[in-house]
Amino acid sequence: MPIIPIGTDVRPRHAPIANYLLIAVNVLVFLFTDVMGGDFGALVKAHYSLDAARPRLYQYLTYQFLHGDILHLAGNMLFLWIFGNAVCDRMRALPYVLFYLAGGVFSGVAFTSVADNPIVGASGAIAAVTTAFMALFPRVHITILVWLVFIFTFQVPALLLIAFKMILWDNLLAPQLDQAATSNVAYSAHLGGYAFGFVVAAALLALRALPRNQFDIMALMSRSARRQGWGLPGTPGSVAARPIRVEELQSRPLDTLPLSPAELLRERISERLRDRDVTGALEDYRGLLRLDRAHVLAAPQQIEIANALAQQRAFAEAADAYTAYLEAYPAAPDGAEVSLFLGLICSRYLNDPDRARLYLGRALRELTQASQRQIAEMELAAIDGRSPQP
Repeated sequence: MPIIPIGTDVRPRHAPIANYLLIAVNVLVFLFTDVMGGDFGALVKAHYSLDAARPRLYQYLTYQFLHGDILHLAGNMLFLWIFGNAVCDRMRALPYVLFYLAGGVFSGVAFTSVADNPIVGASGAIAAVTTAFMALFPRVHITILVWLVFIFTFQVPALLLIAFKMILWDNLLAPQLDQAATSNVAYSAHLGGYAFGFVVAAALLALRALPRNQFDIMALMSRSARRQGWGLPGTPGSVAARPIRVEELQSRPLDTLPLSPAELLRERISERLRDRDVTGALEDYRGLLRLDRAHVLAAPQQIEIANALAQQRAFAEAADAYTAYLEAYPAAPDGAEVSLFLGLICSRYLNDPDRARLYLGRALRELTQASQRQIAEMELAAIDGRSPQP
């Protein structure tokens, strides 16, 4: 049953020229070596393929641009187009090309360490690009074409498709079930590329060498840890305050310093969120605002309070809490998503089109996922009294 990825809902902000050039070079090399080159092209292909028995340094680069046949080339270029455009846009041109080539080199090393036959193809480099896509866009949906009696399409999350179908099934389980039919596939090169791509992309995110957002793999892992430990379940982007150990100073005993009413409320809100007492936390938050409307909590607590108000359908209060969050933390990594949600609340529940346009416009400028951008565009069109463009 052929399962072919044909698209994602990531919309690159810039034209991924570097990825287009890589595809063009692969196609041109194939035309020379396999279509128009004749015997000389065959000699070139043999010389520059990676010979695992006697590898030369330059072959770790050159083998990546050679392919066995037209189907080999077409399959690789399809995957490079589907996953490479978004990764190229996120990494930018030169770092992306270096990452691509390094992934091919690493997969070549993985192959030569266990095999002794020649290898050609960009599969290892593209495997690295594929798992980089998984690390950068794990929750993005990939459109799949399936040919089983009827031809139809459906969407699956990138994490599910890449981790379980492409890595686990295609490269680990299926080869064990049908070794004769897959003996000419370099699975070690694929696995080496997959490992390289994921580890390097995750490391770049952790080091903030790549721009972060709340949907990348590091953000998902962080939220998962919070939910298992001390986060508030069912609240998007929720973080509860972590208890800290305070060392009492002999020269200035902390227990002798009285807290102001606002400080007492802020401390109690933190404790109640930690204890998952949402109702009590909201009561104290309202009391804090009665003291001074300008009060804003720490970013994790403020967004958690805003989410809780929205879940209780207290939309006016939720909108004010989200607005306070965006104004106090303008560089927050989830600012675009919060702006989208705030714009929807203002449009659908508060009948405040001007405020809705303001935040939906900001969301549209900053969002990268096509599905979220489409929601913002459709809501703006509805506000303006016209149908969204197809």
